[in-house]
Amino acid sequence: MVQAFLAVGAAVAGADPAAASGAGASLDLMSMLFVFMLATFIGVGVILRVSRLLHTPLMSITNAISAIAVVGSIIVAGGEHYPTGIRVLGAVALFCSMTNIISGFLITDRMLKMFKTREGGKP
Repeated sequence: MVQAFLAVGAAVAGADPAAASGAGASLDLMSMLFVFMLATFIGVGVILRVSRLLHTPLMSITNAISAIAVVGSIIVAGGEHYPTGIRVLGAVALFCSMTNIISGFLITDRMLKMFKTREGGKP
């Protein structure tokens, strides 16, 4: 566990995590899984505490974040110098990000239609 913290700290500092701890490729996988689990718990905790009134502004922010993920996953999925497994994961990430963006726009559009006035003057 200490090696995972060293790897994460080295990655944040811009150094090579494997060189910082000397553990090799398995440490890279463990540090990535640790960061993924930490991000999952923090993300779920933040989302559960959001008011329903803030849903639409937060959806637009998550769409912007997903757009960044789309660009990264296109680079990974289309990169010929990456192994096949990594390219498949890039394609899965591309699919998930695009699904998030499209569903976010559809939900936001539906919510905004609820606030538009009809021709009779009633919402």
